[in-house]
Formats: sequence, C-alpha cells, structure tokens
Amino acid sequence: MRKILIILATAIGLLGLTACSNQDTRNLLSDPIKKDVTTMGTFVQVTVYDKGKENATADSLKIAQQYNDWATVDQKGSQIDAINESAGVKAVVVNENIYQLIKEGYNYSSTNKGYDITIGPLTSLWRIGFPDARKPSQSEINNALPLIDYKQIEFNDKDHSIFLKKKGIQLDMGSITKGFVAMKMVDYLKSQGVTTAIVNLGSSSIYVMGHSPRGANEDWKIGIKDPNDPEKSELGIIQAANEHINTSGIYERYLDVNGHKYSHILNPKTGYPFDNDIASVTLVIDGEDATNGDGLSTMIYAMGTKKGYEYISGMKNVQAVFIDKNNKVYITPGLKDKFNLTNKSYTIANIDDLKG
Repeated sequence: MRKILIILATAIGLLGLTACSNQDTRNLLSDPIKKDVTTMGTFVQVTVYDKGKENATADSLKIAQQYNDWATVDQKGSQIDAINESAGVKAVVVNENIYQLIKEGYNYSSTNKGYDITIGPLTSLWRIGFPDARKPSQSEINNALPLIDYKQIEFNDKDHSIFLKKKGIQLDMGSITKGFVAMKMVDYLKSQGVTTAIVNLGSSSIYVMGHSPRGANEDWKIGIKDPNDPEKSELGIIQAANEHINTSGIYERYLDVNGHKYSHILNPKTGYPFDNDIASVTLVIDGEDATNGDGLSTMIYAMGTKKGYEYISGMKNVQAVFIDKNNKVYITPGLKDKFNLTNKSYTIANIDDLKG
C-alpha cells in the first residue's frame, strides 16, 4: 500500500484517442459509471462503461474495503496483525483469501531477488510514509535484520493456518496487497458481465479491462508521472488493453534526513532503503498475474535498471519502461510501438550503453 507512482491520463486513460475507424458493436456508455473510495491507505477508483453495472461497480469497491480490514498491519481485527502478534507462539487460521495473498508473497520472496514479506520489523522502524517516520539507529537495524526471513513462515494448507516460527517476525504485505486486491476486483467485475473498465488502486496498480470505449480495437492510453515532478507533470503515454500496469519507484514516499532522501522500498539484506539508479519502473503484463505485477515491480526495482531490464528480457509476457535518476528512459522491445515520450526533459536511451 506504499507505492503510488503512476497516474491515469486525462479522461481516465483516454488521452489522445481519436474517433475509431473500426466497427464497434459494443453498446457502451458515453458517460461511464465512476465510483471511488479511500481505503487501504490509498484512493481506489473503478470506471465502468458497460450499461446497467452500477451495483457491480459499487460492490467491487467493497472488496478493497474488506481487504483493508483483513490485511492492514497494526489494525485491530486484522488477520495479518493477528499472525504477527502470535509469532513464535502459535499458528493463526486465516481465511482463504489472506492465505492466498501470503502464499503469493512467499513465492516472490523465495526468488531471493531483494524481496521479503517478513520485512515488517524494518518497516516498523523506518515508518516511511507516516508522520512518525525516522531514520533508525544502526543498532536498531542490526537487531531487526535477523528477523527478516521468509523461510520462517510455516503454511498448513489443510486448515489455512500461518505460523511465524520466531518471535518478533512480522509480515508486511503492503508491497503486493493493492495489486492482489485489484485482480480480485477485476475477477468480480468480469463475473458480473463487465467487459470495458479500468480498476485503479492508488494510481500505481492498474488493470485495463477490454479495449478503450473509443473503438473495439483501440488501446487505452495511460499516462506515466514525471518522477521529478509527480504532482504536475507527465513523462509519457503507454498504450494497453486487457493488461496489468504496475509501477514501483522512489519519489512518492520517502524520508528526508539532512537533505538525503530515503525511499520507502527497503533492502532486507542491509536494512536500509535501496539506493540504485532507478527513479521508477513501470511494468505492462499480458496474461495472468495474481498480484497485478505488484510483487514483480518491487523485485525489479530492487535490481536496478540494467539487471532489471535483463531480467525482464527473459520473460515473454512482461514489458517495462525504466526511468533512471539521470533522466534516461529505457524501453523493452515490446513497448517500442506502445510508448510515447511526451516530456522533453527526458531522453530515450539504449540499455547497451548503460553500465551496471
């Protein structure tokens, strides 16, 4: 719930679309159904173009609210909080949805690529993004590091129980919950007959359903924020349809200590925020992804631009736009005709020229 880096283009992703020439047999609304709620520490909006889907749109938002109750750390009644409080003492039975969420986080953690869902002891020290954020002492970090170990999670598939085997271990699912919830909302909307919609959680975890209402074969157009001016400027436009769009980066949540900005994305090996060349990375995923790219984008961010680019190059269904701290933009081959750089402060660069 701590990654907020991408913004929908004007008119909910329809920026720059022109009237389509292809025949469109869909019977869609010209004025879409829009409903939103603030929950899970972020702004959640669903925009639906199918007629008669007002109730489905409203009910999809209830899914996000339910997960807020289940998965928020340090919230009374939260299932994640109950697991953390029972660490080293006993297993806690959770519902099937939270069990699946933790399993997804565990699977990403097991790649050993800089991602670990037992990062809780560190995030609770730094508190980046909250009013009481601070830079911990080295001794505090040293005490927390031995507690970061996803291998200490014990699953019982029969009764859906989770046991953290060492006292003091804490789950923090913030890095994947938004994406996971986005896909639960998408699945629900599809079950209700919705074909053309955008599900947007915090502007960093987005799924575009179907094609744009401007044409049966027209892509949606999604704007990416300028990392140096995220509140006002756009960097470029991505075209997508029936795809996940997820962003990780450094500028929305950070801690400034004597002029040094510490990102909210923490390295489980060092205890400090990752400090590499990435300003943000946006993934476009075609196909199934239970976390809407949330876990993967965090993992790729941890690698840095060069290694992250190379990692994605080995994946058939994932493309990416990398923005580094030198205002260079690196685009994987599958997006070369799907991305338009609109900000003259940035330049498209060749990944082969980048050291790392």
